[in-house]
This record gives sequence, structure tokens and C-alpha cells, in this order.
Amino acid sequence: MTIYKRIELDTLFEDMRTDRQQQIYLCFGERYLCRQTADQIQKKLLDHKNGAVHVIDGSVETDSRILSRLLSFSLLPGLQIYRIEDSQLFLSRDLGAEIWAKALNAFQRDKQTAAARHLLNLLNSTSISSQGNRVFSDILSDQWQKLFGFARPKEDLSWADDIISATGAAAPVDGMEDRMISAIERGFPADNVLLLTAEHVDKRKRLFTQFNKHGAVIDCSVAQGSSRAAVKEQKSVIREMALKTLAEFNKTIEPKALEVLFERVGFYPVAVVMEMEKLALFTENKSQITRSDIDLMVSRTREEALFELTDYLGKRDQSNTLITLNNLIKDGVHSLAILATLRNYLRKMMIFRSLQNTSPPEWSKQMSPHKFQNIYLPALKETTVWSKMLKGHPYALYMSFNKAADFSIDSLKKSLTILLEAEYRLKGAPLPPRIILEELMISLISMTK
Repeated sequence: MTIYKRIELDTLFEDMRTDRQQQIYLCFGERYLCRQTADQIQKKLLDHKNGAVHVIDGSVETDSRILSRLLSFSLLPGLQIYRIEDSQLFLSRDLGAEIWAKALNAFQRDKQTAAARHLLNLLNSTSISSQGNRVFSDILSDQWQKLFGFARPKEDLSWADDIISATGAAAPVDGMEDRMISAIERGFPADNVLLLTAEHVDKRKRLFTQFNKHGAVIDCSVAQGSSRAAVKEQKSVIREMALKTLAEFNKTIEPKALEVLFERVGFYPVAVVMEMEKLALFTENKSQITRSDIDLMVSRTREEALFELTDYLGKRDQSNTLITLNNLIKDGVHSLAILATLRNYLRKMMIFRSLQNTSPPEWSKQMSPHKFQNIYLPALKETTVWSKMLKGHPYALYMSFNKAADFSIDSLKKSLTILLEAEYRLKGAPLPPRIILEELMISLISMTK
């Protein structure tokens, strides 16, 4: 059968009405969109025939137990919809690099729950148990390549170990693809329906082919990245989510306000829905959400945006540094608060760079994360008065030390000097703060190259 796009649900529903109803439905791709699509399919099924819904966490329940329930005849009347959320059935080593990148990105953004979900998906793709304190660190390089399909990262992996340890044990996929395929070919009991959502899917797996042949598959994926085509698709989804949510409150939104919403929230469908519900309740009797409503009620997470600013500055990325700066100003972050963030960042870089010039212990840019954590960092804490600056996760400190190594002490001193000059100008010069801050950013980037 043809794979349905999420925007083609009306076609699927028409097929469900005119043809023999399917017993298998798979929604794959963006997690929130998968769940939303599954909600719609579930409603259509129950509108056609009453029944019960059995929600099962696919990241915890074993596939063999799920299959056992699907093949059992229920004593309950009507449809028996087995809704499996976050299924691990379609994972494979070929998705390893993609899943790891998502986990690392979530960790760096301090989104621990999302990072844990992706790491568990990675483990489940190879049936590795999540028990133990060094699940990832204990995997050798040659084993890593065979298990996950990409080279073992060079950095310290203790952050991933810690997240998995805190999450607790999860049941791995128990290798029963052939049994599931056989069951699909034989058929389930007449009133049993499998409604499954999966964030990661390897379309080359035989099981995916069988789902597509014997059921209905809905593609809920959205292009990732910052290319023009990807951003266009993301904006289209955000627009759809916003308008649909507001329609439930009999409200609309200005096109300009919708554009600002995307800039501030980004591509997070669940966050967009929550913000729209909040705006709808806030505006009460107003029929249309305006730019001023967005300015008042919706803002980017300040800490995340300030982190992005220093991150782009450290990378000497002038374009994104200026874009992030202007977003902060638009969001109402005070210019002196931006300066304070820059001062703290440059001060930290100077302290770390000074510590690197102190011996012992001896610093090297080629130092491994393991040596940094177990040898260099403990020795440094014993010999420096800056021990309070050395708190936090060892891997985060390791990355900061590597970033500091790209600067010279002289350039950092000069950077702090021109930052102080910018502060005086902000407090006394008759110039817009935006101009002073933009000039400061360009000067800092050119000075630290």
C-alpha cells in the first residue's frame, strides 16, 4: 500500500470508510504529530464501532508480551485497540548516528527526558541492557562500530551513563521480528486493532514492509535542519498547529504574529499548542491574536538564548551571533543583562586559559576526556583557588577548557576592556543599545580570531 502523508489523513479516513477496515496502523516521525495523528485514527475507529483502548508504553513493554495480547481473544465487547506508544520495533543500527546526535543535542540543551528517550532507543536498537553504571563507557571502539553503525565518540561518555543510570532499566527489544511478521500474515482476532507510534523507523526492515502491505502507514516526519526547504516545512506545521488550536476557541491570529511565534518557540509542535491555548485564554473576548499579545505572553527561554549567544561568539559565527543578539533584544532582555552574560563568559574563559598556563598539572589540547576527568581535573582542584569554578559535569568542563584554549590571554584582556567601554557607552552615549551591542559583537569576534 501507499504510505500516507500526515496531511493526507482525509484520504485515509475515506479509505477506512469505503474499504475493509485495517487492523494495523503505524504513525512514524515527529513524536507529538504521531500522537496527534493516532488520536484522530483512534476516534475514527471508535466512531465506527464501540470498543476499548489499551495504551501500552512500547519503550518498556516487551514485544513478545505485546504480541501475546494482540493474538488473544478478549472477553470485552467491541473493538480492542492496542495503542503502542514509542515503539521500538523498527529500530536498527542504521539509525544509530541519527539517534545519538539527537540525544547529544538534547543533553546539551539540558532536556534530560528527551536525551534519556533517545539513549534508550539507541540501546534497544541493539538489545543491550540498560543496567549498570557505565553502559556506554564500557563499550570498546570496535564493538561500538558493530553495535551502533558509527564510530565511537572520542569525548567522555559519562554524561550518557549518568542519564541511563538515573532513568532505570528498560526492557530491550527482544528480537521477535519473524514472529510478528508471521502473526501479521496469519491475521489478528477480528476485533483486535494495532495502533502504533514510533519516532525512529528503518524503512528497510522486513517488518516495516509487512506493516505497509497489510495495514496503513502514516508518515508524520518533518524535515530537520535550517535549509530553506526545511524551515518552510516546519513553519507550515507550526501554522497548522496554531490555527487548529485557536479554531477550537473561535479565534484567529495575525500573520505577522504567527511569524514571531515561530521565531520565539521554534519547531516544537507541543510547545506551540500550549502557547496558543495560553494566548486564547489570556485574550478572552478578543477574536484575533495580535503581535502585542505575542510580545506580552510568549518569549524564548532567556537562559537558552543567552547560551546560544555565547556559543556562537565562541565559534566566531558572526551571522548567528548577531541574529541571536537581535532576538534577545526583541524579547525584551535588557542590554546590561546581555553584557553581564558576556562578561561572565569572557571571565570564565580567561580563568580557564590562565589555569592551562599553570603547571603542574600540565594542560594539553590533545588531552582525552578520560584523562581530563580522572587525572587533570582532580589535580587542578587541589592546586588552585578557583575550585568553585570547577564544579559541574566533567564533560561540560572539558568542553569549556577546550574552548578556552582557542583564546589568548591578551585577546581576552582586550575583550574585557572593550566590553567595559561598551558598558560606559550604554549608560551615557545617546545611541540605540542595539548599535552599541552589534558593534561590540563584531569587535569581539574579530579580536578573538
